[in-house]
Amino acid sequence: MSWKMSGTYAGSCPCQLICPCPVDGPPTGPNGECRNLNVFHIEKGNHDGTDLSGVDFAFVGWFPRNLSAGGWKVGVVVDQSASDDQVDALETILRGQDGGPFGDFAGLYGEWLGLERAAVELTVGDRPSASVSDKARITFEPLPGPDGGVTTMKNAMYGFAPEFRIGKGPGHVDLFGIDFDGVYGETSGFTFASEMPEGAPKGRA
Repeated sequence: MSWKMSGTYAGSCPCQLICPCPVDGPPTGPNGECRNLNVFHIEKGNHDGTDLSGVDFAFVGWFPRNLSAGGWKVGVVVDQSASDDQVDALETILRGQDGGPFGDFAGLYGEWLGLERAAVELTVGDRPSASVSDKARITFEPLPGPDGGVTTMKNAMYGFAPEFRIGKGPGHVDLFGIDFDGVYGETSGFTFASEMPEGAPKGRA
């Protein structure tokens, strides 16, 4: 089935600045692993006729080593205001069953931790913040560039976007038994689809 969604995301993990996961490097979090949370706000989206616009969801991951080595643990939380059809569509997409970037991810999943419904919210802006009920809260603090602008990473192998802002991601997360205090953060707009343009980033969880 065809699908497409676009919007904004913000993420955090305990890796030292700067997280090496987007370039498939070994994680620099405690115990040499990366625990992470990325929260997405879908501004526009559709899955085979099901409108996904306005839905927020959280993608929670645990990477025991560099991303391409696989063995990921992955769980998803969809905002409680989403309809049953929207939840079913997102689970199909995020489990990789209908192709796109998450279809690429699926071959690297070691364990699917499940899908839950709770209050999920992403507040967009220059310093976005995100929360998942009372279990997770993160903020994004940009790293300034020498010209006063923002620091970005571009053309990363596992980027959620062709270019994304990087910085600090303080906060605490405890979801699906994956808990951490955030150090690194990133944020950008995103566009995902069942058929991505040739050469597009694989996406990063």
